[in-house]
Amino acid sequence: MTLETDLLLDRRRLKRRLFLWRVVALLAVLGAVLLAVDREGELKLARDHVARLTLTGTITEDRKQLDALAALARDPTARALVLVIDSPGGTMSGGESLHHAIGRVAGRMPVVAVMGATAASAGYMVALPAERIFAREATLTGSIGVKLMLPEFSGLLEKLGVGDNSIASGPLKDEPSLARPLSPAGREVMRGLVVDMHEQFAAMVAAGRRMEPARVAELADGRAFTGRQALKLGLVDAIGGEREAREWLAEAKKVPASLPAREVGRRGWAERALGEDRAEGLLPALLGALLKTVLSQRLDGGWAIWQPDDISR
Repeated sequence: MTLETDLLLDRRRLKRRLFLWRVVALLAVLGAVLLAVDREGELKLARDHVARLTLTGTITEDRKQLDALAALARDPTARALVLVIDSPGGTMSGGESLHHAIGRVAGRMPVVAVMGATAASAGYMVALPAERIFAREATLTGSIGVKLMLPEFSGLLEKLGVGDNSIASGPLKDEPSLARPLSPAGREVMRGLVVDMHEQFAAMVAAGRRMEPARVAELADGRAFTGRQALKLGLVDAIGGEREAREWLAEAKKVPASLPAREVGRRGWAERALGEDRAEGLLPALLGALLKTVLSQRLDGGWAIWQPDDISR
């Protein structure tokens, strides 16, 4: 083999090695970029930003959302949190857990709430830890109250010839029941549950709005208010949207309006509806709750939710 042939083979081997290392380097750079880019396409650099949490639809206890808020409370680059709420409410336990999680964030940074078309019941509850609440004049908010839905089909079952032979350990263990109306004692017990949860809700309003309990009691009869009415009653602080909220943060809290907004724990509709593993989403949760109510005859907890058909009651 000639010297020229050896040199040619060595050059080819060198080119192959060089090509391999270039591919590895390129993959490493691409991997680093993918890790550094968030879901909105912005680089996740260690820089100051304003966190943004969007709350829409029915509020229930969301473990991933609570974990994201816990991480936010430890994030040194987050200068403030903007809550964007468009919700008719949800479960009392879901609103309570979110209220407390937002409250912990508020202990470390300014929190401002912005209400959309609706922020009622639990949707209003989660806004209470905010230092300042903005609403549109036509926002529907308030509806400070609790309801416990207890379906009963005794009339239908009687027409179908279906009976119930439940055996309970005590007179109140079998209440509420789908097969028979509430007894006076059972109704009193259920009312006690609602009253206790309502008192918890009213206490959150009194603390969050720095309002006398007696004044809260006057407003906490379940009625909804427009944003303009809520402003006069002291339930919100100002009329406006996200732009006004960012202006207030800049003026009152020295949080520059130029800082980028970064969504907290954003998930797509399909993921929120079905869950990542198709076993923990909104649709499975609602179907499971319905089956529990109809088949198991168990309480599913109190709801702090505004429903338009209640407005005439």
